[in-house]
Amino acid sequence: MTKDLQELIERARKIEMTPAQLGEQRRSFAYGNTNIENERITREMVADLDAKLQSKNR
Repeated sequence: MTKDLQELIERARKIEMTPAQLGEQRRSFAYGNTNIENERITREMVADLDAKLQSKNR
């Protein structure tokens, strides 16, 4: 592993994401994985379902 890569990994370990950033990452991951299987899935659909699930879990 290069020294530059090792430094980047160490810096990444220290990052603490906000709840909003975690939500955006979750939606992006869900969209990316579902859209591969079904091109009719939209980002809006994923966001709507995420909002419903989040309100249900409160």
